[in-house]
Amino acid sequence: MSLSKSAASLRTSALSTKSVDSKHSSDVDTLVDSEPPPFRWTNLLFHRKDNQVDLDAIATRRSVYDDSHLAEHYWPKKEYENLHRFDPKLRWTNREEKALVRKIDWKVMLWAAISFSALNLDRGNLSQANTDNFLPDLKMTTNDFNLGNTVFRLAFLCAELPSQLISKRLGPDRWIPIQMCLWSLVTLAQFWLTGRNSFLACRALLGLCQGGFIPDLILYLSYFYTKNELPFRLALFWMSSNLCSIVASFIAFGVLRLRGHLGREGWRWLFLVEGCITLAIGLSTFYKMPPSPTQTKTWYRPKGWFTDREESIAVSRILRDDPTKGDMHNREGLSLKRLWQAVCDYDLWPLYIVGLMFGIPVAPPATYLTLSLRNIGFNTFQTNLLTIPSTVAGMLTMFGITLISEAVNDRSFVSMAEDVWALPFLIALYTLPPKPNQWIYFGIASGLVSYPYTHPIQVGWCSRNAGAVASRTVNASLYNMFVQASSIISSQIYRKDDAPRYRRGNKVLIIICCFNLFIMYPATKAYYIWRNRQRAKVWDAMTSEEKSHYLATTTDVGNRRLDFRFAH
Repeated sequence: MSLSKSAASLRTSALSTKSVDSKHSSDVDTLVDSEPPPFRWTNLLFHRKDNQVDLDAIATRRSVYDDSHLAEHYWPKKEYENLHRFDPKLRWTNREEKALVRKIDWKVMLWAAISFSALNLDRGNLSQANTDNFLPDLKMTTNDFNLGNTVFRLAFLCAELPSQLISKRLGPDRWIPIQMCLWSLVTLAQFWLTGRNSFLACRALLGLCQGGFIPDLILYLSYFYTKNELPFRLALFWMSSNLCSIVASFIAFGVLRLRGHLGREGWRWLFLVEGCITLAIGLSTFYKMPPSPTQTKTWYRPKGWFTDREESIAVSRILRDDPTKGDMHNREGLSLKRLWQAVCDYDLWPLYIVGLMFGIPVAPPATYLTLSLRNIGFNTFQTNLLTIPSTVAGMLTMFGITLISEAVNDRSFVSMAEDVWALPFLIALYTLPPKPNQWIYFGIASGLVSYPYTHPIQVGWCSRNAGAVASRTVNASLYNMFVQASSIISSQIYRKDDAPRYRRGNKVLIIICCFNLFIMYPATKAYYIWRNRQRAKVWDAMTSEEKSHYLATTTDVGNRRLDFRFAH
């Protein structure tokens, strides 16, 4: 129904004032029913503006809290840390919401991206060390290198769930910076590596310290963003890691020139410098990561980040978007029962299989890129610079896959893009002669590792399909455990007896890539379509009273509820 010009004028005038009083708060007719338009890169690229958005119109979207029959069943628990700011009658404008989200981007998202970059700085330095004769200096082979990667992934995998349990008890704002400081100290300790045993010990310690960091940081971001806002931020999240890789390549280019300084190899100085950088970021994170939108005031930040009204808007819009976020407070540990329920959630198992398989075809060529470039004739400094083009291209392909995902609003088929991209390059690698031209090999290998990284899409997919906050934490960890298991498998595909062309390994990668494209992703989409149809048959047949009775009496939580629908 459209408003008359005079009514619209009065409404705009009332809403353009600094505050929206309780009269508007009680007016449910002003609620918005449509989904918010997602951020679109095309609007930014071509300077398009959405003329239909009135900045002074009400932005509050209708939710279960506006239904007297349903509201009480979704009310946050009394221990929820933001409950004092939750107001289901609160109304706010598009202008207020945009300003708030912009502030969250600068205050929360920016530092989260910096923290994630610190992780990738320490995870990627081993590849750069390989360009400086790291393995020969420690009298190790590529098989020892593979074993080190396997040990790291196993330790990372084993630390995932324990790390999440600790995080839920301490709070991610405490546990994340603790993790960062711990792995920074291990990175620093690699300056004193003496051989295979100390190398494996450090890889194990790094895995234990870094396990659980990624899902916990994503959970932390979900405290501030709605489900429509988070996917775009996650794309920026992983794009920041590519930017970090470029910076790391330039750091390595300079620091590795210290080879011989004080009688030490260049790679030792690389570990020392990058460990100091990440330790500084980790210590700063203690002061840059508040527990929640309503807990930004502290002795070193007495005014906080948000006004009282902004805090109320931040909390109310998050709970309206996803009421399950009020199920737990941010210092509440998971019970064994909730943990077991999440592990036994068979509806998430298809996504775990996706996590296990999707990255295998591209992982060995990416891991061995620097070693392969050295083996075909490029020197240490050329190799570090030659990794930059594929990193930049990876950012562009991730940018492209984000455009596509916006256009088609799909997860299953969009996630296939990584394997679609990899298949022709893998075939090209397989058909190269025993001694290829070094620039042809560089072009094919760089093209392969420039693939559109779909992991952010799948992380958000898993989080969305988990439902409740407690389940989301555990299921995100389980998904990431399967991703680490994938890395363990992929690290054993390129073997010493298959070097330097790895034809047998590339053949295996081609077979796995075909399985992902023609069986795994289509089957996953078909499963979730089938499950949604099952739920809809039961739920849609209920009356409003029957739905209310179900919500009042059910013991189902998260994605087990009949009103939940899986994304695909």
